[in-house]
Amino acid sequence: MFLTISTTGTPDRPATDLGFLLHKHPDRAQTFSTSHGTAQVFYPEASTERCTAAMLLEIDPVALVRRGKGKGRGGAPDAALARYVNDRPYAASSLLAVALSTVFKSALRGVCTALPERAANPLPLRIEIPAVPARGGAELVRALFGPLGWASVRAEPVPLDERFPQWGDSRYVQLVLEGELRLADALRQLYILLPVLDDAKHYWVAPDEVDKLLRAGEGWLAEHPEQQLITSRYLARRWGLTRQAMARLELVRLAEADDIDVEAIDNAVEEIPVEDADGAEAGDATEPRDGTEAGDAAEAGDAAGAAPSKEVSLASRRREAILTALRDAGAGSVLDLGCGQGQLVQELLKDARFRHIVGVDVSVRALTIAARRLKLDRMSERQAERVTLTQGALTYTDKRLKGYDAAVLSEVIEHLDPPRLPALEYAVFGSARPGTVVVTTPNVEYNVRWETLPAGHVRHGDHRFEWTRAEFRDWAGEVGRRHGYDVTYRPVGPDDPEVGPPTQMAVFTATATDPRTTRTTRTTRTTQTTRKEENAA
Repeated sequence: MFLTISTTGTPDRPATDLGFLLHKHPDRAQTFSTSHGTAQVFYPEASTERCTAAMLLEIDPVALVRRGKGKGRGGAPDAALARYVNDRPYAASSLLAVALSTVFKSALRGVCTALPERAANPLPLRIEIPAVPARGGAELVRALFGPLGWASVRAEPVPLDERFPQWGDSRYVQLVLEGELRLADALRQLYILLPVLDDAKHYWVAPDEVDKLLRAGEGWLAEHPEQQLITSRYLARRWGLTRQAMARLELVRLAEADDIDVEAIDNAVEEIPVEDADGAEAGDATEPRDGTEAGDAAEAGDAAGAAPSKEVSLASRRREAILTALRDAGAGSVLDLGCGQGQLVQELLKDARFRHIVGVDVSVRALTIAARRLKLDRMSERQAERVTLTQGALTYTDKRLKGYDAAVLSEVIEHLDPPRLPALEYAVFGSARPGTVVVTTPNVEYNVRWETLPAGHVRHGDHRFEWTRAEFRDWAGEVGRRHGYDVTYRPVGPDDPEVGPPTQMAVFTATATDPRTTRTTRTTRTTQTTRKEENAA
């Protein structure tokens, strides 16, 4: 395997600075042992104007087979010859990625004590690899490297045999990348994308590979349009690890969108024993919250530290109202969108008519507590088949949420900034489109009945708004009109004749026709009629 890294320079910024950044002196050829062979680093050219570092990786195919005990690509027991005669010594793959991390370890981290400013800033780079296996062809190569800031991505297919052009191209490409990037970024991209292009790894993929992926993909993988393909291939299609990585990448994306730390997104609940968390709010799938809201522990008067009431809590009444609405709708499969610590999921599991329940939350910590609450690790196999907990953000469309009878948004919408509500509306009502959607939210008019709640304050510090009954009905009616749902309204808790109930609920029921489909059909028919008239003329 062969790889070259070139850069250009000027008298005040000589190209030979590349030697400092790679921690390899241009005047010496150096040899390094890697886990599967020997890597040699040398400089074919090193001047003020241009400098090229080359790495030659020599793989011992016999040692590779012995080390892997026949595992990996070409290592099946019934393909003995293929274990020794293959492309591994010649084509860039995970073996080259491992060598990069071994030989250029400090450069991958962006560490250079001699020239810290050069390491922190982009420099003109040209990276060339003569043979890269590309399962997906040159188009996939461009799709993977194109969004990463390279000015030029050339992936020239290598013919099977130049003497016989009719045989066509091989699955290998000659890769040339040119552009201005930080050296560390370029090396990290290669570290991930070389095994992704090969779609194979020559070593066991352990759970710590998720950490390696996120570490090397920091700053670019969370927003990459081919994120799912990269994650799946890099983790050798181990779906459990892939889901774990995607969940952590989603937290990164949300944190970057809100310009906050990832830890702030994943602080939905504190690490408290499950048995002590029964009053916590099943809440937000998109924003951080502390897990409790005024009014959930007891009825009016108990919201801010008054003596516990023996009456049924508002949280319990809300869950019962939601269950009633779902039973009335005849729902068999239910999405709890913003499941928090899993209180509603727990209640749903008690009723056998709910055959499949999915709890979704952005907080991995909340899902962990929900799993403990539900005792998923001790459930019978039959019961465990009924419930799924998954990480996700409701402001993004998710094909996993399609095909369900009903969805619940319990105390969720008020945690979103109003400009983000349309994204949630489309993701739930437009894309997922369950038959029934149950939405609950605080009634701000009722806040005057909380004696210890200061005037003008919302019930929870993370609430971005709290609506009056008229505002909630205006929003719900408009959502129903746009997406083809009929809406009915129900009070939750004591219905005060002056200010209404503490919680307001809307039940959306999908109509027979989707207004978007109707508009599309009408437009298509009009276009076809116009064309017929034009043809007749």
